[in-house]
Amino acid sequence: MNDVGATSSSPTLLKVEGISKTFGELKANDSVNLDIVPGEIHALLGENGAGKSTLVKMLFGSLQPDGGTIFWKDQPVVVTNPMQARALGIGMVFQHFSLFDALTTAENIALSLDEKIAISTIAERARALGDAYGLPLDPNSVVGDLSVGERQRIEIVRCLLQKPELIILDEPTSVLTPQEAEKLFETLFQLKSEGKSILYISHRLEEVQRICDRATVLRHGKVVAHCKPSEETPSSLASMMVGADVDAVERASKEGPEGDALLEIRDLNRAAASPFAVPLTAISLAVKAGEVIGIAGVAGNGQGELFEAISGEVLQKAAGEVRLRGSDVGRLGITQRRRSGAAFVPEERLGHGAAPTMKLSENLLLSRYRTDAKAFLGSLGVIRNGAITKATKRIVEEMDVRKSAEDPEAAALSGGNLQKFIIGRELDRKPAVLVVNQPTWGVDAGAAAKIRQALIELARSGSAVLVISQDLDELFEVSDAIAVMHNGKLSVPLPIAEATYEKIGLLMGGAEPGHASHGVELGAS
Repeated sequence: MNDVGATSSSPTLLKVEGISKTFGELKANDSVNLDIVPGEIHALLGENGAGKSTLVKMLFGSLQPDGGTIFWKDQPVVVTNPMQARALGIGMVFQHFSLFDALTTAENIALSLDEKIAISTIAERARALGDAYGLPLDPNSVVGDLSVGERQRIEIVRCLLQKPELIILDEPTSVLTPQEAEKLFETLFQLKSEGKSILYISHRLEEVQRICDRATVLRHGKVVAHCKPSEETPSSLASMMVGADVDAVERASKEGPEGDALLEIRDLNRAAASPFAVPLTAISLAVKAGEVIGIAGVAGNGQGELFEAISGEVLQKAAGEVRLRGSDVGRLGITQRRRSGAAFVPEERLGHGAAPTMKLSENLLLSRYRTDAKAFLGSLGVIRNGAITKATKRIVEEMDVRKSAEDPEAAALSGGNLQKFIIGRELDRKPAVLVVNQPTWGVDAGAAAKIRQALIELARSGSAVLVISQDLDELFEVSDAIAVMHNGKLSVPLPIAEATYEKIGLLMGGAEPGHASHGVELGAS
């Protein structure tokens, strides 16, 4: 670990000294120091809840610090709102896009500008700027018709139209194919060569090591390290973030004969539920006992619709379109499918995976009282509070869920800790089939490794595991084969020994988007 900062002779574009921010009893930022010089790509690293978002929101004027000073070009400034930040020369591209699907690219850009400019002028400037930075876009296209990668181009171009000297990028490659990420890196290097600076937030440590000049690492709201990523390894960067060594995930080879198909999807079709939803077309897949199948894809290509169909949130026209453990369940709801031995973890944890205002123990009971009635309910239907409390504690300890009270409401947990609880709640059932959407979204490196290892071990114990994820590193770590969703179609799964980032990335981008079965004979009964 190196203590690397700007030298005394280096010009400083942005500097923060002793920045602090408290929410109730939580100190989100605790005397943070950071400096960024012109023409550098500076990484801001930290696990979920480390204080990264709070810090950049203060730099962009969305939050106000409780203490400390922000210096812009060596002058102290108070950034009261995003408009003032943009006026100084600070731009930001958020992880979650703020675009209106029904408007055109040019109209969306116009809404973000602080001055009134004719739409035709905006369209002309946006097209020219996009071409200049390798971010081609059509100003007249309707955003609802665009891919996620194209939408990100809009966000970056409208940020560049404001002529920033510092650009804050929050997880910019999380929704991109590897090929699109490479194009983005070329754009960032071009901006750097022009003297512009980038504050880069990412959990993908390999890309941080590759493209960032320096890094500041936060843990529990405090700066714990400054370093040069090129002199570190992804493992050492993760250790700085977590404060301990992160165990490597071990994917043991499958042993013994091939297991039976426990989850089968047979020629599944589903019409789009809304104008901007994705229809599913002739999807077939089988997940056998003892294996993990990964589904990759850029967000918005039908992964959510597929999860709803498998979980029973949306019923199928034909019962045989979804089979669990040899039984047709396409016309059965979630409860019946869970009783068949299946477990499901949705992408949205708060509101979908857990009721926000209910305690952890209550959420556990809500999700399992029908599948575990003997364990949690007495003979007259009386709730067995002792059994529920014991199970809740077991899950919390097993998954290392950090909480501020003995049995807090779900909404009181950080996103990463709630994710650990929900995953643990389903793993605790030891399901025969587990379908999980974005299993490690928003959790720290140590917790992510624990979750991924648990998925592998569940499969090796004889269960079938289907993992839907936008994180290719994750899928390559846990999967025995990887299929790709694109435009509502599913590719043939590639065995992990044959899969490469380039092959998967091309499929994610729409190349050869054929769909086929994996161990499924469509005519079989």
